[in-house]
Amino acid sequence: MHTTFADQLAGLDLAGFSIGPAPVSSSDFPVREAVVQTLDAVWSDLFALVSGTALEADAEDLGWAFVNLFHRSAARKSTALDRATDEVRALVASADGSEIHTHELETQVERAQCAEGAMLALEEMREVAASLYLNEFGSSWKPVSSSRFNHGAMLTSALVEGRDFLRARSEAKRRAAMPEGTPVVFAGGRTRHANEADALTFANNVWKALDKVRDRVPDMVLVHGGDTKGVDRLASSWAERRNIAQVTFSLDMRLGARAGFKRNERMLSLDPRYVVAFPGNGVLERLVIEAKSRRITVVDRRGPLGTSPKAPSLSTD
Repeated sequence: MHTTFADQLAGLDLAGFSIGPAPVSSSDFPVREAVVQTLDAVWSDLFALVSGTALEADAEDLGWAFVNLFHRSAARKSTALDRATDEVRALVASADGSEIHTHELETQVERAQCAEGAMLALEEMREVAASLYLNEFGSSWKPVSSSRFNHGAMLTSALVEGRDFLRARSEAKRRAAMPEGTPVVFAGGRTRHANEADALTFANNVWKALDKVRDRVPDMVLVHGGDTKGVDRLASSWAERRNIAQVTFSLDMRLGARAGFKRNERMLSLDPRYVVAFPGNGVLERLVIEAKSRRITVVDRRGPLGTSPKAPSLSTD
C-alpha cells in the first residue's frame, strides 16, 4: 500500500513523511509445506495416543478442539485488524499535519498489516487442520457460533496499494461473508435409518443429487442450515470435498416457533438457482412451496432414502 497511500499523505501536507515496506511479508510466516507436515504429525500422534483407550470415544471432540485452536487465534487477529483499520480511518479523517499525528498514522498502518498477515497465516493453518478433521471423521469442521471465513482466497488489503487499503478491507470482508457465485439452497431434516446399508444409500443419494446440480451450476455456493447432526452435515462434507463455498443460516432460537420459517425467508432472499430438498418437517415443506411460488427450480428428493418422490424405485432420476 506504499505508493497511493504516500500520495494521500502528501496531499495532507505531511512534510517529510514516507512509508517504507510492509513490516511483515508472507516469507515471515511458516511455509505451507512445513505447516502440513507438522500438523499431520501432531494429529497422527494425538490419535495414536487415545486409540484403544477410554478416550477414544472423545476423539472427535478432541479433533474439533484442535482445529478450533487455530480458528480462535485467527479470529483474534481479525478483531485486532478491525481495530487498527478503524484507527487508520479516524486518523486520516482528523489529519492535522503534525509529526505526532503522522507517527500515529504510520504505527496504525503497520499494526493493520501485521494483524492481517498473521490472520491469513492462522486461517491457512486452520484449513490444513480442518482437512485432517474431514479425512479422520468424514464431516466438515464447523465452528459453534461463528463463520469460517477464509480470507486467503479473497482479494484482501494485502494485495492492493495505498488509498485503497480501507476500501479493500471492507470489500474483502463482504466477499468472505458472501462468496461470489450462484446460490443453491440445500434443506433436509434429521433422519433415522433401519441399518447401515440404508444410511449409506441415503448419503450416496445426497452426494449424487448435489453432483448433478453442480454440473448445471459450476459456480454454485451451497446455502444450508449448518445442522451438524442432520442431513446438512452430509451436504457440508460434500461441499468441502468438492471445494465448494458454503453459507450457513443457523436458527435464531429467540424467534421460537418462527425460527425455521424466518430462516427460509433469509435463504430464499438470496435468489437461489435451485432448492435441493431432502426429507424433513413442515418447515421444509413450506420452503418448497415458497420456492415454487417464486419460480425457483426444486430438486425434490423427499422420497424413500432420499430419492425423487415421483420415482418408481429407490434409484435417483
